[in-house]
Amino acid sequence: MATAVGKKFPDLNVDAMNEMGDTFKLNILDEAVNNKKKVVLFWYPKDFTFVCPTELHAFQAALGEFEKRNTIVIGASCDTPEVHFAWLSTAKDNGGIEGVTYPLLADSNRNLSSILGILDITNETFDEATGTVQVEGDNVTYRATYLIDEEGTVFHEGINHMPVGRNVNEYLRLIDAYTHVQEKGEVCPANWEEGKEAMQANAKGTAAYLAKN
Repeated sequence: MATAVGKKFPDLNVDAMNEMGDTFKLNILDEAVNNKKKVVLFWYPKDFTFVCPTELHAFQAALGEFEKRNTIVIGASCDTPEVHFAWLSTAKDNGGIEGVTYPLLADSNRNLSSILGILDITNETFDEATGTVQVEGDNVTYRATYLIDEEGTVFHEGINHMPVGRNVNEYLRLIDAYTHVQEKGEVCPANWEEGKEAMQANAKGTAAYLAKN
């Protein structure tokens, strides 16, 4: 499976839903390039499940921090816009995501998730009797996360299995690190956080950093 890192994000329009119940077309590449913003796009398996709402609320709680970093947050799954809106209309204490304000992609035709290769498909076979392709697996997405820069280029890609939730603070750290590289031309060592020392991208810089740390 080829990585998306270092490549332009696919130029594709996908149905989306907002908290007001409006359905519209959303193009992730255009969101980044036209608005000159970074984008964090996180995929989750299904609406009305268990780990998923904890992640959506965690991204909502950190929305202000992403906005400070000139970054747009977008969620995504293979559910329809109508199912998204039903979940958005369900109270948090009832397992819903009421209060989430960022848009949710509704990739119900699986066009974008198929291009990205993030669907849970363990096997595909052709049934000659019916002339159809039989799929083994849930055919929903893993917990895939993409960080995209202002030029529409992916600078981080991560994929978790369904039971493992994400650490939202790590995406803030990665955005800080990438922004530092963009602005300072330095590289960021292991466990780097905003305010810590970075390095020159050469052997001398590495040696100097290791000598101090």
